[in-house]
Amino acid sequence: MKILKFGGTSVGSADNMRRVADIIKNIEGKAIVVLSAMSGTTNSLVNICKLLSEGEQKLALEQVSLLEKKYTHTVNELLNLKNNISEAKQILKEEFTLLKELCNTFTSHNNNTNNIVIRGEFITCRIFQLFIQESNISSNLIHALDFIRTDKDGHPDYFYIKEKTNAIVNAHPADNLFITQGYACINAYGEISNLGRGGSDFTATILGSVLNAEIVEIWTDIDGLHNNDPRFVNDTYPICELSYEEAEELAYFGAKILHPTCIKPVKSENVPVVLKNTFNPEAKGTLIHNSSEKEGIKALAAKDNIIAINIKSGGMMMAYGFLRKIFAVFEDFKCSVDMITTSEIAVSVTIEDHPQLENILKELRRLGDIRVFKNQSIICLVGAFSHDSKGTIARISQSMNETSLRMISYGASENNICLLIDSENKVDALNQINKQLFSTNNNCA
Repeated sequence: MKILKFGGTSVGSADNMRRVADIIKNIEGKAIVVLSAMSGTTNSLVNICKLLSEGEQKLALEQVSLLEKKYTHTVNELLNLKNNISEAKQILKEEFTLLKELCNTFTSHNNNTNNIVIRGEFITCRIFQLFIQESNISSNLIHALDFIRTDKDGHPDYFYIKEKTNAIVNAHPADNLFITQGYACINAYGEISNLGRGGSDFTATILGSVLNAEIVEIWTDIDGLHNNDPRFVNDTYPICELSYEEAEELAYFGAKILHPTCIKPVKSENVPVVLKNTFNPEAKGTLIHNSSEKEGIKALAAKDNIIAINIKSGGMMMAYGFLRKIFAVFEDFKCSVDMITTSEIAVSVTIEDHPQLENILKELRRLGDIRVFKNQSIICLVGAFSHDSKGTIARISQSMNETSLRMISYGASENNICLLIDSENKVDALNQINKQLFSTNNNCA
């Protein structure tokens, strides 16, 4: 069994859907194809929910109509047979009638928001399956809400997912290709929910885990995971391979090609993941598996909207329990800490911007004097750092000689070194590091 996930750009137009069909028609053996919504759809649906929550029902319905026109245009470009075009337009009529009903019955107390934001995946899957049938590719459309469920803590319910998915696949022994929706799920109470933005990656790796897949292929619009952010830096290149731990660090600290939580399911079952380009399928891409080929820096990523907090207290000197009191505050507000440095009388931590920030700061002031630094970014350098015999820190410091560092974290993990800087200096820092630490040689071409 293989799992293939295609992102929003990959199915973002009629031409792109044809590319996806060309890829999946050559699959050997059984496979599940996980589709995102057409690019831009989920953003539109989230905005529709925002308008509804603000009481702007008329504007929300106008946005629904615009989205319907977009899909109608795609259907007219994609399909050739008159009967299929008619069926596709009936699908759109059903789906957008449902969307309009959800808008008309929207309140802040019902579950319409979750139902609205997942509709893009369902519309896209239905249209795409009709297209590949027209292309003589046999497939079975299965519904994610029938087998993807989270538990009471919002984590994947792996036992339930494995049982339900195997039952569905085994009920159709003659079918080799299954199409399903990414992102969508039900929660522990049977209500419609989702796996978070970018959650189609998560759907794919969850399925890869529970089905003990041969491989999970994540198809996007770039030739694998790059050594630096190509949005801000020229001369980046795709990385041939990464360990699970390295990929997790990059995803968590801002590599947009991967959902932050998607590596965990496949890591536990040792299922490899490959990142491929729908628009250049011959490119090698990036293989993520259980080994790391070489030591040293492989890639970096940057995470924005970071806040640094310095807590200083004379009562910390020679005392125990002070760190516990600090972290208890963050635990109470369900706020994760990314970086931490300590001295005899002070502790500095970083957190993502948090809706309860003022209450967090109020509690921390009970423990000592605090200073707060907003508009910060974490640059995370990822690789294999078993020790500093090659002068890794010195090389990084030299590359950052034009940028002020607020914090540095090294030693807690063998896979990352984190630097905290002012966000206004992020792009310059990424380019400095790229110039000083990376070769432009691309050995994955």
